[in-house]
Amino acid sequence: MSATVDLSTAQEIIQDNLDYTLFSWSRQKGLQPIAVKHAEGVYLYDYDDRRYLDFSSGLMNVNIGHGNQRVTEAVMRQMQLVSYVTPGCVTEARGELGKKLAAISPGNLTKTLFTVCGASAIENAVKLARLYTGRHKIITRYRAFHGASYVAMSAGGDPRKLAVDAQQAPNFVHVEDPYCYRCPWGKEITSCSRECVSHVERVIEFEGPENIAAILMEGESGSSGCIKYPPDYLQKIRALCDKHGILLIADEVMSGFGRTGKWFACDVHGVVPDMIATAKGITAGYLPLGALIVSDQIAAHFDERTLWLGLTYSAHPVCCAAGVEVLKIYEDEHLLENAALMGEYVSAQVEQMKAQHPCIGDFRTTGLLGCIELVKNRETKEPMAPFNAKPEEMVVMNKVAARIKQLGMYAFVRWNYVFIAPPLSITKEQMDEGLAIIDDALGIADAYVS
Repeated sequence: MSATVDLSTAQEIIQDNLDYTLFSWSRQKGLQPIAVKHAEGVYLYDYDDRRYLDFSSGLMNVNIGHGNQRVTEAVMRQMQLVSYVTPGCVTEARGELGKKLAAISPGNLTKTLFTVCGASAIENAVKLARLYTGRHKIITRYRAFHGASYVAMSAGGDPRKLAVDAQQAPNFVHVEDPYCYRCPWGKEITSCSRECVSHVERVIEFEGPENIAAILMEGESGSSGCIKYPPDYLQKIRALCDKHGILLIADEVMSGFGRTGKWFACDVHGVVPDMIATAKGITAGYLPLGALIVSDQIAAHFDERTLWLGLTYSAHPVCCAAGVEVLKIYEDEHLLENAALMGEYVSAQVEQMKAQHPCIGDFRTTGLLGCIELVKNRETKEPMAPFNAKPEEMVVMNKVAARIKQLGMYAFVRWNYVFIAPPLSITKEQMDEGLAIIDDALGIADAYVS
């Protein structure tokens, strides 16, 4: 096919998408999406054969990289056997995936309810916590994002919910974030008294511990800015839960499956939650699948009681088959180890970039879940764009994002954050390629530093 025909095809594809489909979290006019023809490894390719380095793993889900044909073959084998059975039936793939999840999950989390995505995993975690405890309130963080369904959005504090929160789900209580770079209590991590924890403890007292079913925490912060917990934060939250008979739910939708250099981010913190809600990396985005992994104690509670949870596509055999193969790929290709090593490497490289770019206020990463926070002044920490920035407040960051795209990289830029979350299969050379593009783009932001 000639380049001229390719270009025409790309234009037609883009126009069909603009004319007949809706785009998430966006004004529908003025969009300029990339028409992706194919993808391989850490790269996307458009119909003009232009290559884009995928520095956000899609939406932090394509952990194994694009185009791994082992997954294609596993899915084809399953579809040749059976493509769908009701959740009351079982398949080999369902049992195999559940067994593997039990092996890699911390502590005694050995039983899984399969869902269709991260939001549905959160939905079922909330329902299960209420069923199990007989309590109704859920404590969550303001800056967390837990999904786009009503319960999941109400649970989170992400401002994307504000347009529809007149209809938010009830009984969610939000607490401040342990955001050390911008500590709500004006403290330094080296000398604070963990006011972020005592704050949660006071909220528990105010709300009545006998009313609180669960505390829902991200295993590691993601799209809210990769806000790193103080080293003992989750351990102290776990202790509060144990003291008051409250369940701890870890949202590992984004941070799970090697993204932090461990199977789950709670492993980084040495904490065993009562439930793990996860998705994304379980199939590396190749097919939609979510999972709610629960403790033996919670599972046993329903041995003689009805578990009032269910989904038409729970434990979809084709998705489970994809999950089984993806978990094998993590191990065969040593992706967890590579994520940890590349996380250390990128931290060292960005530290060097700070000397060249006064716009870099902070860099936070755990494994390959990280972001650069851009500021106008390092002393005052004035952000390059504020939290929940309006379009007119995003002028500088939009220029940075446009330059990144122009130079051939697909990256997640939000407010004053530039995220670094490439596939776990990335090499040092590919990381250098991406950092060089960011290095160039940050020159734009430097011009606005006071």
